[in-house]
Amino acid sequence: MIMKIIKEKPEEEGVISNNKNIFNSTTKKVLSEKVHLLIGKKKQKPIYKKGKIAPKKESIIVSGQEMIQALDVYTASSSSSEECIAKLRADPENGLSQAEATRRLCFNGYNEFEVKKSESLFGKYLEQFKNPLICLLLSSAIVSTVMKQFDDALSITVAVMIVVTVGFVQEYRSEKTLEKLNRLVPPTAHCIRDGKSVTFYAKELVPGDLVLLNTGDRVPADVRILESIQLQIDESSFTGENEARYKHSNSIPANSRTTHVNGIIVNGHCNIECHGGIEHLDNIAFMGTLVCSGRGKKFGEVFQLMQSEESPKTPLQNSMDQLGKQLSFYSLGVIGLIFLIGLIQGRPAMDMFTIGVSLAVAAIPEGLPIVVAVTLAIGVMRMGNRNAVVKKLSAVETLGCVTVICSDKTGTLTKNMMTVCVVISSDDCQAEVTGTGYDPSDGDCRLQNGELVSGNERYPSIACVIEIGCLCNNAQLANGTVIGQPTEGALMVLAMKTNLEYLFNNIRRLHEIPFTSDSKWMAVQVEQLNKPGEVETLVKGAIDRILDISIGYLKNGNIKMPLTLEKRNQIIQIASGLGQSGLRIIGMARGSDMRSLYYAGLVGIMDPPRPGCRQSIEIVQSAGVSVKMVTGDGLETATSIGIRLGLHQQNDNCLSGPQIDDLTDLELEQCIRSVTIFYRASPRHKLRIVKALQNIGEVVAMTGDGVNDAVALKKSDIGVAMGESGTDVCKEAADMVLINDDFSTIKAAIEEGKGIYHNITNFVKFQLSTSVAALSLIAISTIFHFENPLNAMQILWINIIMDGPPAQSLGVENVDADIIKQPPRNVREPLINRSLIISIISSAAIIISGTLFVFYKEMAADNKITPRDTTMTFTCFVLFDMWNALSCRSSRKMIWEIGLFGVFFFNETKKFIQLQRQRRNIQRKHSNCNCLGEACSGTQTI
Repeated sequence: MIMKIIKEKPEEEGVISNNKNIFNSTTKKVLSEKVHLLIGKKKQKPIYKKGKIAPKKESIIVSGQEMIQALDVYTASSSSSEECIAKLRADPENGLSQAEATRRLCFNGYNEFEVKKSESLFGKYLEQFKNPLICLLLSSAIVSTVMKQFDDALSITVAVMIVVTVGFVQEYRSEKTLEKLNRLVPPTAHCIRDGKSVTFYAKELVPGDLVLLNTGDRVPADVRILESIQLQIDESSFTGENEARYKHSNSIPANSRTTHVNGIIVNGHCNIECHGGIEHLDNIAFMGTLVCSGRGKKFGEVFQLMQSEESPKTPLQNSMDQLGKQLSFYSLGVIGLIFLIGLIQGRPAMDMFTIGVSLAVAAIPEGLPIVVAVTLAIGVMRMGNRNAVVKKLSAVETLGCVTVICSDKTGTLTKNMMTVCVVISSDDCQAEVTGTGYDPSDGDCRLQNGELVSGNERYPSIACVIEIGCLCNNAQLANGTVIGQPTEGALMVLAMKTNLEYLFNNIRRLHEIPFTSDSKWMAVQVEQLNKPGEVETLVKGAIDRILDISIGYLKNGNIKMPLTLEKRNQIIQIASGLGQSGLRIIGMARGSDMRSLYYAGLVGIMDPPRPGCRQSIEIVQSAGVSVKMVTGDGLETATSIGIRLGLHQQNDNCLSGPQIDDLTDLELEQCIRSVTIFYRASPRHKLRIVKALQNIGEVVAMTGDGVNDAVALKKSDIGVAMGESGTDVCKEAADMVLINDDFSTIKAAIEEGKGIYHNITNFVKFQLSTSVAALSLIAISTIFHFENPLNAMQILWINIIMDGPPAQSLGVENVDADIIKQPPRNVREPLINRSLIISIISSAAIIISGTLFVFYKEMAADNKITPRDTTMTFTCFVLFDMWNALSCRSSRKMIWEIGLFGVFFFNETKKFIQLQRQRRNIQRKHSNCNCLGEACSGTQTI
């Protein structure tokens, strides 16, 4: 299941809530958008590494050390947080040591569910024999044996085994590929161990671990809350209720068995967004799992039910199933007609029955849905190798239809490697910052006269700006990487470059108002440790919002001055100039409370465009796909980046979030096609943008990373979540996850999506043209009273060709280099369209004409049918079908343009040739077939 921290509880504007002592001051950098949780474990069966002895179930002593037993949900919820800590031997400040965590992992096993054991390979193989057509063939083989036609019986049995084996391999291949797909994005957890914040796979969590839960995170296991700030949990995936529930660390009476329990969060739900008071009890109605370890009850039942249900098929798979049924119906009708005509003509009933059943196996495309599933699964795995993880197979069908991409700027179009490059105080003192990335030793901060900025004594106005950025901050730096938001990481690096990071250890944070996409600012209330009772409020955010809530500005870092209209316009002009150079502008303010804030200055943060992003945009635009930027930054910053990336021209329109609010839905639909940049946009604006584009017939791909983006991602035709910066809630709502957050990956995904659909079309064309040709060949020869040109064994071999190596290779053919340049496919266009039908009929006609020509020519030589004639006819049919497979590799290029053999196609064709040799040896002994001389081979080739 999935846990989310949900939405904010409205707070009175400008007031920070007065919940005191929420966090232990000695717990380093655990801020208000994070929550301390004592980890629990999912339902599991203990797993032990090879070579280690599993302890007995009742044992709690291992190597002389006491092991920790699980707490059931009611024990944990009725116990105080201190009691839970004592029972689990947890450390609420530094977490477990790595050595202790390893010891507990060996004892308890991985934090994962016991997956239902899959059916054995032999059982899956036997499942293939349940196909009615296979049963008919086996019946035919038995009848042939009874009638002492051993050659026919052996031929049919060998063919059946090959057909069954091919079907088994295809299904097994599909299952394994889908299993790999499900493991591409394993869940992770943020945890404190050895006093440091670390991130690792959630399955490695152990009882007693201390977890940090950020806004939008999936809860990685059953947990007991220790400390929280206005925590709300989305339990809809478990309880079915849409409203989020408030959570807190209070306990309940031990004898209570109500549907409300405090302090427990069940694995799998999501943390959404939080601030405001925590006063409500929360639901545990179906949370009967054990806290901290062991087997679950209610959640385990849900998991078992989930395992017993099959995943729904994609629309394409459903249409293939329907197509297969229709073709089966028509094929059986034609086969029945052939059988009746043969009987009327006086042909042996047993021969006609055997041929009819063989023809049904060959002509009915029962392998069509399987190969489509294999093609989708392998294609999706190939996309995963290019950093695009598709969560839903149905998304593959839509990728080739996308007409508009609405992309975030930060991290998707840009590197998301923030670097402060300029600091301007409110009294116009300016400093330049050198260096890039998150290495404090790379570069420094200097005034325009070249003097180095270090400490807060010589340049108080510049130091004031840097100090606010450092203290109003939730990020941490570890080995050159940022744990937290990149923007805040850049501000921490700036503080380190100016030797001001020590200030963080000199204060105690009292309260916080988290940053939201609507307010666009963050505030903290702090108290200096050496000045008890002296409380100050620090705020950072979008420059226009900071100026809106400021009543003045600071001169020389501490002198309060009135914020006149002239001064405000001057600040806006400076910020606009920096924005035009592509910098992101962050304003700073401080005061005694939210109603007495004074503007302190701003910083300009550089986030350069990603390499190759401009070329990717040009490629998708050349294919008729429009690219629009949706960002929370200001107009100048957004247009500067847009021009550099080639998605915005000087005369193109831009639309702000407030302007979108002023437009009606109809007005937005009328102007939205001409807009290339949406700036100062929030998630609710994203939703309106998606709806407006869809209402005018566009197929929309929307990117997002925040909690509130989830609604727009679900509404869009293709929701794209960021793998690095995206929240778990956002990833769950999306159809596709970009592992590297790069726009070029979206281009690659569209390319692969078009290629997958193209391969499926080619495969369907090949298989249906072969089916039509096989049916028509027997029907024509029967109607015109010819001898059967193919015997039962030969017809079954055609089925092996159709479902074998050549057919499979078409499904996984390498994508054409220019497939991305093809215009988007109409989403309402069926797979079997008019042009494909014409192509199928044309290919089948060529196969039939050539095969009948050879058959008639050979038969006319002596006016009777010999094994040599049927062998010539069969081999000719096979060669025609092989050339048909070659021509089906591309619908836009000639054979010599794409090469006679792709790497995969060549390998698969070699397998086919080996099978063909084996077939010849078998048929020579059991099917009245002859070896062909060079002259015959030349005739076939011609």
